[in-house]
Amino acid sequence: MEPVPKLNFAAGHDIWLGEYSRMVTTKKYYEVCGHLIEEVAHIFDKPRFFHLGMDEENAEDQRYLDLVVIRQNDLWWHDFNFFVHEVEKNGCRSWIWSDYLWHHPDDFFKKMPKSVVQSNWYYGESFDTQLTPVKAYKDLEGYGYDQIPTGGFYKKNGEGEKNIMETVKFCKANISEAKLLGFLQTYWAPTTEDNRKGILKAIELMGDAKKWYDKSRKTK
Repeated sequence: MEPVPKLNFAAGHDIWLGEYSRMVTTKKYYEVCGHLIEEVAHIFDKPRFFHLGMDEENAEDQRYLDLVVIRQNDLWWHDFNFFVHEVEKNGCRSWIWSDYLWHHPDDFFKKMPKSVVQSNWYYGESFDTQLTPVKAYKDLEGYGYDQIPTGGFYKKNGEGEKNIMETVKFCKANISEAKLLGFLQTYWAPTTEDNRKGILKAIELMGDAKKWYDKSRKTK
């Protein structure tokens, strides 16, 4: 097993920063975040990857929060590049959620470093390329990014049972093997006893998808 650290620095997902989550873009904020990345990289002995999160920093996804903080335009890119620099300075490779691409494709492909691993995510069961998150897999491939596509078995009602298998099939057909670094399966619920059944189902679904992928590679 290979542990990979993940600290989500998106302003809507950074409550773990405590009081510093209310100091975004300040001198103290950059100092604390830089030290945290350095410390985590040291604890994990310079891991291959370091996930920075950076998803859902927009008004729609923060509409129910008590405090809304949104970086936009050059400020978002300034802070994103700061995090990437700190990660690379400590001998790791940055990895992010890719949904910024959905809303800002021109800026994304102009400014996103190819060194950053992309996890576009989609939890539906239709893989119509007219859907923005589905199209994003092909766009990222077209621009030459390394990808770890992410599917999900949704925690609330078991929605998305076919998603991870269809994600694997779609991405195998549309992403070159050299750029496909792996897959993620999400469940978005705590690993507590009341979630045992759903978590085990998600693991089973991921296992089935892996078996299909391995078999398809041997028979191509």
